[in-house]
Amino acid sequence: MTDLISRTALVTGASRGIGRATARALALAGARVIVHYGNSAKEAHSLVAEIREAGGQADAVGADLSASDGAQRLAAEVRKLVVGQLDILVANAGIAVPATIEAQTVEDFDRMFAVNVRAPYFLVQQLLPLMGDGSSIVMTSSLAARAAVGQLSAYSATKGAIDTMVKHFASLLGPRGIRVNAVAPGIIDTDMSEFAKTDEGRDYALKMQALQRIGHADDVADVVTFLASYSARWVTGDTIQVGGGSKL
Repeated sequence: MTDLISRTALVTGASRGIGRATARALALAGARVIVHYGNSAKEAHSLVAEIREAGGQADAVGADLSASDGAQRLAAEVRKLVVGQLDILVANAGIAVPATIEAQTVEDFDRMFAVNVRAPYFLVQQLLPLMGDGSSIVMTSSLAARAAVGQLSAYSATKGAIDTMVKHFASLLGPRGIRVNAVAPGIIDTDMSEFAKTDEGRDYALKMQALQRIGHADDVADVVTFLASYSARWVTGDTIQVGGGSKL
């Protein structure tokens, strides 16, 4: 895809995993990428250097999205960097803290909802003045939003909220020419899925998938890039499953 030339994208949680792969894919497609990070400044700046060395454009911005004003602070930094329109917003940052219902703490519950739900909602709110006709918002949902997966009941609830948010935002922002979608990864070989690196975890994953390999971050990044592009111009309000046919 080469139709992202001259477009500007913000990817949250872009220092590692799916976010990093997405930022790299968008840059490869020609977009100028703003790489957001929470705690991993070194990794974010190394990605910016990598993109620039390849001839692309990238900047890094840090913000704690678990803070009550995290989305507002990030948006303020983005406004300093964007000249004209923000064409692509990838709300990817997220955290998962596995726990049984009995062991779930209020602190972890609230932090997951703060980062996974509150932050993308208010980031969209704050960045709307920069977005307009042809802009695309892509959020990260999860297989866990539609199927029971391990001890992730609270995390799953945050991703169910994302699926609902996508539909409402797509309906409300459609008249402005802004498309809103989500991708729902299955088990992906990232830091958030360490168990998949074990024999037991790999066997668990493959038994519930139609395609018999563990997913890679690039598998998701390529779908995000498609949704951000003109090729997906008639797709909005949808959550695309990117899980190799998990739990069909």
